[in-house]
Amino acid sequence: QVQLVESGGGLVQAGGSLTLSCAASGRFFSINAMGWYRQGPGKQRELAAIITSGGSTTYADSVKGRFTISRDSAKNTVYLQLNSLKPEDTGVYYCNIAGKIGFASPYGVYWGQGTQVTVSS
Repeated sequence: QVQLVESGGGLVQAGGSLTLSCAASGRFFSINAMGWYRQGPGKQRELAAIITSGGSTTYADSVKGRFTISRDSAKNTVYLQLNSLKPEDTGVYYCNIAGKIGFASPYGVYWGQGTQVTVSS
């Protein structure tokens, strides 16, 4: 069993900042990518940011210039720095890790339970 636990969500005023963290319960055999997704009220889950094992990053157009993703692969931890927050950023933020948990394990994608981010006007 692999568990990913997010923290750092909460209530913030528009224009404010939050830092989200996600730590996996165990050490991965290998990791291909780590990312953050979000789901607003009544909306589909969408990619916010992703970082590969090589360090390259991809951001959704809606968050470019405002969010920053980083990771510590040795600690199986991924972070998301959210700046200049808008009410439209409100939603549940989920982290994920794509990789293998053991030599004999197949490739898989693992998800956290999510953390709530609420941005007030």
